[in-house]
Amino acid sequence: MTTTDRVALVTGGTGGVGQAVCLDLAAQGYRVAFTYHRNAGKAEILEDKLRGLGTTCMSRNPDLSEPDQADAFVAEALGTFGRIDAVVHASGPYVDQRFVSSFDSDQFQRHVRQELGAFYELVRTTLPHLRDTRGSLTAVTTMALRRFPARDALSSVPKGAIEALVRAVAVEEGRFGIRANAVGPGVLADGMGVGLAATGDVPPEMRTAVERQVPLRRLGRGEEVAAMVCFLISDAASYVTGQMIDVDGGYGL
Repeated sequence: MTTTDRVALVTGGTGGVGQAVCLDLAAQGYRVAFTYHRNAGKAEILEDKLRGLGTTCMSRNPDLSEPDQADAFVAEALGTFGRIDAVVHASGPYVDQRFVSSFDSDQFQRHVRQELGAFYELVRTTLPHLRDTRGSLTAVTTMALRRFPARDALSSVPKGAIEALVRAVAVEEGRFGIRANAVGPGVLADGMGVGLAATGDVPPEMRTAVERQVPLRRLGRGEEVAAMVCFLISDAASYVTGQMIDVDGGYGL
């Protein structure tokens, strides 16, 4: 089978990592279905870029933490393309950087629902179709699960559970040919990193301090994370499953 027959479902397609994944896969010939949150204009621009690469695509903005909406999105993708070969979960809400002592129950529960809940519903509804194609599941998580920074619990705690679910899928679904892995971005200069800088959650002096601690002496880019995601989807990674791979410039060392 050539990649032109394959279909990738990417959540968070308009984010820094998700957009780069969509473009990389389209360049390889994948047909792409992606989700976005609020920015319909950005989704339209991405659709134009994908079509410019010669592929077919669709975009929708479901709340994947709602089972009915997750099911409807996947059903529409199947109705449009007929199959799902790769699922990439790259979506997630903006996360305030807060100490555990300073956020409340509603904030914590909301992030668990929007991140872990959404990922579970995505896994639940796509697994039967990934079995049919012996496909792959890749979650974009965080390197903070290996080197934990203060004030990151709202992001890292749900993503820790996501990585546990990735391992469960790898162990339980490998007999059906499904591979499951996670990619943990380090501190990025684009994507969520732009929002953190704009709100002051990560001020310039903190970014400079992080850069000094990264062995490669710079922040990462979404496209560098996407390259690892796309490798894990590819046939070149056909014997790779259950792995948590950080793309962080060595920051976790």
